This record gives sequence, structure tokens and C-alpha cells, in this order.
Amino acid sequence: MAGAAYQSGERLYSEFDHRTKNYSYKAGEVIAKGILLPERAPPEYENRQTLWNAVEKSEKQWNAQLSRGIIMAIPREVPKTEYEKLIRDYCQEQFVSRGMVADFAIHDKGDGNPHAHIMLTMRAFDENGQFLPKAHKVYDLDEDGQRIKLPSGEWKSHKENTVDWNDRGKAEIWRSAWAEICNRYLERAGSEERLDLRSYERQGRDELPTIHLGPAVAHLEKKGVPTEIGNYNRAIKAHYSKLSRLRKLISDIASWLKRFREVVREVKEEMKPQPTILDYLNAYADMRKAGRIDWSAGAKRKASIKDLQTKADVFAWMEQNKIFTLADLDRAVSECQEDFDRISQNRHAVKKIETGLKYIDTVIRLKPIADKAKTGFKILRERYAEEHADEIAEYDKAVRYLKANQMIPDDRKKYEGRRDALLREIKQTEEKLCAADLDPEIIRTIRYQIEKVMQAGGIPEKKESVLGKLERFKEEAKTQKRQEAERKKTILE
Repeated sequence: MAGAAYQSGERLYSEFDHRTKNYSYKAGEVIAKGILLPERAPPEYENRQTLWNAVEKSEKQWNAQLSRGIIMAIPREVPKTEYEKLIRDYCQEQFVSRGMVADFAIHDKGDGNPHAHIMLTMRAFDENGQFLPKAHKVYDLDEDGQRIKLPSGEWKSHKENTVDWNDRGKAEIWRSAWAEICNRYLERAGSEERLDLRSYERQGRDELPTIHLGPAVAHLEKKGVPTEIGNYNRAIKAHYSKLSRLRKLISDIASWLKRFREVVREVKEEMKPQPTILDYLNAYADMRKAGRIDWSAGAKRKASIKDLQTKADVFAWMEQNKIFTLADLDRAVSECQEDFDRISQNRHAVKKIETGLKYIDTVIRLKPIADKAKTGFKILRERYAEEHADEIAEYDKAVRYLKANQMIPDDRKKYEGRRDALLREIKQTEEKLCAADLDPEIIRTIRYQIEKVMQAGGIPEKKESVLGKLERFKEEAKTQKRQEAERKKTILE
């Protein structure tokens, strides 16, 4: 009852403890609310107080689950006028159509965090609108189809849920459905944003997730006050943005070099050394120069100076990165690709170790229960095992995983050390990649000019050493600049 009053911003009276749950002070942030009923539900359950008092009355056990609560963030790109329809459509498709009552409320304080609360009933309805049991007893049968009698004189049985709403797989289904319906509304609103609620690992992205800000931190960030969480999130986004751009650049260069594999391959004969990148740029410059015959003298000078400056920038980049041929570029790209592959492999190994550590913790936590289920009189063992069936099943699952992966609980410290070493290696490799000076503009220039030369006639001949050409063109650039300065000085005089 308190949960229903909180999310709806109302005063509700609880017949269970004879107290009023008053959350009317939250009414200002509730922009829409409602109760959706399935076919067999009594119409009076559209009243929130009547509904949840009936739910509390139907549960007899002290530890019974009264409802299921769901909170979902609403994309800000969806128009505010569509919020209620979005939530109603989602609840109808996923919950009400399956027999649940859905009590929803949409909250928006105007702080950029619109979200919805949903409370769902746990029991189905019979044809008279009464709550059905959550589970029923099913007798176990032997090979002949006969009931099995226990030493205690009772028949062996187990419980089966009357509905599958508690199946853990439903969480995945509901999350996927929320992403799908939000994406439909985003598309209808003309927004390019899309939701993907899968983890980065399942999306195939080697990234660390950012940390949820929460209302207090989000408020400070909105006011321009930097916070530790906000700074961390910005650093994570900047880091992986740079890595993402680099990965795409590497992929593009690799695809391009693959098409020119004959050009990249080292030529063994001494008389035919592999042309350098500089040779391609020289050939492109000659092509450009030949195409300027009809240009004015001033235009020719400006174009020549611009070409020389571009070549000077490319030469400096080549010298700094020790990339003088297409084979050198191919090698640098391959090394980056290997680094990205190593990061992916290490992240996969880290995930596997962390899963193992989780199961080790499960074994340690539940081993006393599993051991107790194997000791004492048979009737007591069976009764204890039935009472702790979920814990024993969880323990057995963890044991199977550790055995299949040859992991021993006593070696926990060793696995933690291995995980930490892999995380350090990942960090070092990412820092190395971020420090790589693979300037996209320079590479695009090189790629464009080589492609133009190849289209015009193929591989140019090597005439000078790389360093010789570098020095010569540096001098030419200086000469061109000096001549241009003297010409301007003459005009002014």
C-alpha cells in the first residue's frame, strides 16, 4: 500500500496495519497515472486503495511477495504528450494481456529524468474475478505412472507455479520489449536516437559502462558543478570516443590496403625497389602541375605553395612515425589491429574470471546448506532439501560451472591476481593506441593522392631517397615562401 501511495502521490488507507500512507506531497511530480485491468479482474480494482488492500488480504504468509515493481527511464527525445500513451501501450502488451493488473505512474520533476513506476499483481484471476493460488501441488509419478510414497507415509510431490510471471527470463523479454516500443516512438517523433538495453559485452563493444548519475549528482551537473561521477563519465566517453574513431580509421585503412595488396608487397629485386609514399605524392604533384597550364601566374604560385605545405605536413608525419612506404603503413595498421584484438581477448578472459569468482562466492556461501542437506535422518534430509531447493540448485549450478572450467575455490586469490593483471594490460594497450599519431587528415590525404596516381597510370618509379626528397622539398617550400614574400614587397614598393 505504501508503494502504491508513493508512486501515485496519494493518501491511501491500509487495512493491514490500519494506517494511512500519505505521499500527497509528491503529487506535483506525477504527470500521469492509471490502473489497467485484465479481462477477469473486478472493475472495482480500478480504485487504487481497493486493489492493493485486496492484494494484501489475499496473501497469508508473512514473507509473501505482494507485487512486482518496475522502474523505467523514458527517453527525453519522446514528446512529453506521448509519455502516457507509451506506458499504456507497453503495459497492455507485456502485462495486462497476460492477466496482470498494472498500476502505473509517470514522474517528471523537470530535471531531465522522466521515468515511470509500474506495480504488477502476482496472482492470476479465475472466472469469478477471484485471485488464484500462485502455485499448486503436483504429485511425482514413477515409471508406471503411480504416485511415489515417501518413508514418512506422504506422497512425493513438488510445487508448480500457476503462471510463468516469475521466470527470470521474463526480465530479458520485458527489457527488449521496452527498447522496441521506445524505438518505435522515437522513430515516430523523428529522432535518430535508439535504445539498446543489452550490455556492452553482448553488443560486442569493448567498453566500460558509465555510472548512473542519480538525481543529486544530475542536479549538480545541470547547474554546472563538476562531480566525481560526472568527471569519470566524461573521461570514459572521451577515451572510448577516441578509441572508436581510431578503430574505424584502422578498419578503413586496412580495407583500402587490401585492395592495393600488390602495391604494398615488398619488391625483392634491387633494381626495382618499392616506391615510397613520397613517390606517389610527387607523381600527384606532377599531375596537378600539368593540369594548371592555363592558370594565371598568381594562381599557379598559390597552388604550388599549398601543395608544398601539404607535402611538408605529410613528410613530417612520415618521419615522426617512421612510415615511408605503403608496407610501413600496412605494418602500423596491422599492429593496431592486433592491439584491438588483444583487448577483446583480454576483456573476454576478464569476464570469464569474474563469472568464476561469482560462482566461487556462491559455493562458499551455500556450501553449509548443501552439506546439511546430506546429513541426518533421511526424512529430515528430504524435508530440509525441499525447503532449500532453490539454494541447493544454485549451489549445484555453481559447482558444475567451476568443475567445467577447472576452477578451485581455494585459488580465489590467484584468479583475482590474473584478472587484475589482464585489466592492467588492457589499460596499457588502450593508452598505447590513444597515443598513436595516426592523423586521419594526413592519412586521407595520402590515400586520396595515391588513388589518383593509380587511376592515372599505376606505380611511379622511385628516384630519390626518402630523406633526400624530404630535405629537397623542405628547401623548395622555403624558397617558394621567400619568393612570394619578395614579390609582395616589390608590389608594395
